[in-house]
Amino acid sequence: MRSLYVNRRPSLLAQITLLITVVILVSTVLVCILFSAMVDEIVEKYVGNQAMTVAKLASEDKIIVKAFKKKNPPKDIQPVAEKIRKTTGADYVTIANDKGIRYSHPNSSYIGKHTKTSNEASLKKHQSIIYKGKGISGFAIKAKTPIWDNQGNVIGVSSVGFLVSNIEKQINDYRIKIIKLSCIPFLIGAFGAFFIARRVKRLIFGLEPEEISFLFKEKEATLESIRDATVTVNVEKYVTSMNRRARELFGHLQIGGEIKNARLGQLIDQAIEKQRVYSNQSLVLDGQQYILDLSPIVRKKEVQGIVLTIRTLSQIEELTEEISKIKMFSDNLRAQNHEFLNKLNVIYGLLRLKKYEHVMQMISSEVKERQDIISFLMSSVKDPLIAACLLGKINRSKELDVTLEIDQDSNLTSTLDIEDAKNVVSILGNLIDNALEAVREHKGHVLVSFTDVGNDLIFEVEDDGQGISKEVENMIFIDGYTTKKGENHGIGLTIVKRSVELLKGELYISKSMLQGARFTLVIPKLLNNEKEESI
Repeated sequence: MRSLYVNRRPSLLAQITLLITVVILVSTVLVCILFSAMVDEIVEKYVGNQAMTVAKLASEDKIIVKAFKKKNPPKDIQPVAEKIRKTTGADYVTIANDKGIRYSHPNSSYIGKHTKTSNEASLKKHQSIIYKGKGISGFAIKAKTPIWDNQGNVIGVSSVGFLVSNIEKQINDYRIKIIKLSCIPFLIGAFGAFFIARRVKRLIFGLEPEEISFLFKEKEATLESIRDATVTVNVEKYVTSMNRRARELFGHLQIGGEIKNARLGQLIDQAIEKQRVYSNQSLVLDGQQYILDLSPIVRKKEVQGIVLTIRTLSQIEELTEEISKIKMFSDNLRAQNHEFLNKLNVIYGLLRLKKYEHVMQMISSEVKERQDIISFLMSSVKDPLIAACLLGKINRSKELDVTLEIDQDSNLTSTLDIEDAKNVVSILGNLIDNALEAVREHKGHVLVSFTDVGNDLIFEVEDDGQGISKEVENMIFIDGYTTKKGENHGIGLTIVKRSVELLKGELYISKSMLQGARFTLVIPKLLNNEKEESI
């Protein structure tokens, strides 16, 4: 099976594993990205709120508020601010007056200098704000809130910041943890994909999709070509498939339909239960008698369905009749053989008695007719294939009890190459067979004549049958067209037409002098010369 395919694609196992792995990988990456974005947002929001909490804590500290009225505020404010910074983990806690002059900073060299960022929102608008910006210590998430005195006046601003660089380190730690955790479902999914794909492959017997498709089409074509009605049913007695012959016999039965016949249901149950083949079972369906075979479909020692092969009783009778005819023909041959042996013994006895004249008379009477025919064909027909064809048709006419006459004025001195001779024999054989069939019922007369005088070979086959009407003349060469009953007809004249074309000849149909049909075949003699020139 595998040798029928040049499979350049990855196998089904690889495709399924790769697909599921890619889906899991993409899902994992997307989840990681989503969680990372959520962590960024959560951490940023959390740090901003924490910065604001620390800023308000510093702005409400009594020591810091009282220190604003002293001559050297940084002396009291710096230690408190640093204590708050270290306690809360902030990167800086800056206290500035209403002019923006710093009273505290982690780097004491910045104390007494103006803040780098604007304090307008807190000092003039009395707002507490959280934002991300760059200050003297670097890029940070900041919170600013006004500092109020006991009289309700804004006397300064409390500014707290967490450096983004430090926050990023924390976020990266979270990301690494997320990635590590996501590797676990990814690895589980990848291994799971491999085992699932392998199980799927095993369930379909290791076949690739192209092989499955081919097998399905092969099975379908095989079923359709079987001349017996073939129906497949599952264990629930529902039809799963049926071929053309089954559809012809049981038009009411469709795929998916249920088997309701009690006798057939009983036979199916027996085949399922015993897991054995039942042959030549008698069955009556819709008043028609059939012969039935049942073959169970077994998988892992369990019946999955039943194949029904159904034949009409008439088919069996036809086969029996054919066998009888063959037997009769064999008996006739045996009888003829016995008769000829008896005659041979008589001839032998006459020879032993030296009665040569009696031997000659006996032999002459037996072979005169056949010898005359053979002698005529040997002298009049130089091509051995055509002569053999005519001799065979004469014997066939005797079997059919029909008179086949060869015009004694016929003559064929030309010889053809083997391929042309085969085509002429094909044409002549089919024309004579058709003529014999046409006169068979009334045991009529068929006349064959031929000549090669002139530039053409001319053959005529005529009979005393019903003839061919003008309407039918244009149809008889169509593949499958026939006026005969039964099957396997309608191809002879199609073969004739093709052979005539190969020989570059012409075929004419007219009315015979015998009142039947006449077929006239004209083949140019120059055909052989043309072939030699083309070579």
